[in-house]
Amino acid sequence: MKRKSIKTVFTLMLMSSMLIAGCGGGNNNAATNNGNKSEGTTNNAATATNAANDTSPVTFSFFGADASPNWNKMQDDVGKVITEKTGVTLNAEYDVGSGGGEQKISLMAASGEVPDLIFAKSYIAKLVDAGLIIDMTDLIDKYAPNLKKIYGDNMNRLKYSKDDQKIYSIPTNTGVNQQSFDATGGFEIQHRVLKELGYPQVKTLADYEKVLKEYVAKHPETDGQPTIPLSLNADDWKIMITVTNPAFITTGAPDDGEYYVDPKTYEAKLHYKRPEEKEYFRWLNNMYAQGLLDKDTFVQKDDQYKAKVASGRVLGLISQEWEYQDGENALKSAGKDDYTYAHFPVTMSDQYKDHSFQSSGVDAAGISITTACKDPVRAIKFLDWLASDEGQVLMNWGIEGKQYTVNAEGKREIPADVQKKKTDDAANFAKETGIGLYTALTGHYGDGVKDSTGNYYTTNFPDQIVAAYSQAEKDSLKAYGATTWKDLFPKESDFPVKEWGALYNMPTPTDGDYQVTYKKTQDIIRKRIPEAILSKPADFDKVYDAFIAELNKAGAEKMEAEYTDLVKARVSLWTGKDL
Repeated sequence: MKRKSIKTVFTLMLMSSMLIAGCGGGNNNAATNNGNKSEGTTNNAATATNAANDTSPVTFSFFGADASPNWNKMQDDVGKVITEKTGVTLNAEYDVGSGGGEQKISLMAASGEVPDLIFAKSYIAKLVDAGLIIDMTDLIDKYAPNLKKIYGDNMNRLKYSKDDQKIYSIPTNTGVNQQSFDATGGFEIQHRVLKELGYPQVKTLADYEKVLKEYVAKHPETDGQPTIPLSLNADDWKIMITVTNPAFITTGAPDDGEYYVDPKTYEAKLHYKRPEEKEYFRWLNNMYAQGLLDKDTFVQKDDQYKAKVASGRVLGLISQEWEYQDGENALKSAGKDDYTYAHFPVTMSDQYKDHSFQSSGVDAAGISITTACKDPVRAIKFLDWLASDEGQVLMNWGIEGKQYTVNAEGKREIPADVQKKKTDDAANFAKETGIGLYTALTGHYGDGVKDSTGNYYTTNFPDQIVAAYSQAEKDSLKAYGATTWKDLFPKESDFPVKEWGALYNMPTPTDGDYQVTYKKTQDIIRKRIPEAILSKPADFDKVYDAFIAELNKAGAEKMEAEYTDLVKARVSLWTGKDL
């Protein structure tokens, strides 16, 4: 769901001089940073504490590669407190297109004009190569005790690559020690559909297809418009989320971006080459041939897709909640909870197991400080304050007495009226309160982790999750013998933690042939996968086989070999294995 990162090595005198001036010198030795003596730790903590008292006004510019439609220029409740506590105001810009920030970041790399702080996802490599990102190793060691506490023994996983072991970004997209209590992805079906059909079994593609086919036959129209059994969003990179990623999800492989990695040999190949995935795309081809797949799937834009979801006439989705949430929120606001979606772990057959909850460990897109930042020390202290217990509770829960209360037993609770607004009017709630808008700015704990008071850092824990469900969701879950959607999915404990982490974050070469070949293969994939799905069923094998041959002709095999070497290097860096 996600992009690929990029690998490089560079040494920049300007960066070094900035760190010496801003951080008081010190060496860039990763081993030293991971082995502080108690005296050094005490001094560093004291320095950071003193620095935290500096609340003089300062503004940092920021760019986020993901959209943030509810951003309110820190005039929300949480933002105002953050500024009060730290003195920091963010002049923030977020990507507004469907390209995930790639175009904007490419322009930054070419021009050298960057904001002070940036959430660049995998595209950070373009900026690293351009010498525009600073090494935060010493900054974290000297001024960020809260970040060091959060990452603990996982600091090794923050290093950029085996060849370049600097820390260019702090993972923020996923919380540390994340324990998911709910599922927000998979194969979605509207609750009204499930209810009318008596809550049928939904485990395989055949089950899923049967449900959609049966319901649309009974209800060819929804509110006067044609009912759409299944719609996918293929606009730009989101084709990965709803069209291509489900091919490995339904066939028992974990999410490693565009690759499949053999867990024994670490050999990598484009996941489309797996024979079982060909059968998934054959299923989509068959869905289209039957008129069950939206005929506009490969021509509609992101906003058109979301508008269809908001209309209530799309029975099924194959996606992640964040991807279609705007449309679903509109349904909730309109009181159409029956038109919102249930989540199922659907596979090709019962021989496969959905790997959605296989852990990648600490490894995520994150926040970086650029060479444009005139005060990187103040910047890291700001990120560290956000990572403090006080900061994390504020970002996740809001303000005590306004968005949450503390009962006689010392437990944080969200009042019913606040929870109702949070659920039914999610966009305005986020815009007004700021809850959930700031976690991408810093390292933080994931769901299921408790603070020193015995409370969860986040509001995503069983009781709170269930409280946020609509009655339609509760009815569906009860019918399937579940309390949360995750109860229907295989658990984290069913799988080992991936030694190579989340490969869509792994640095890959920006020089040489790799990026050229990768771009060629992506162009082929985005052209030929739709072509295969839209082809006549009798022509599917011919089209798909030609697609694989075209990938190889474009240099895929050489690219895969190079990627395999990178995977092995990453496993070696993180585990100490000699590969």
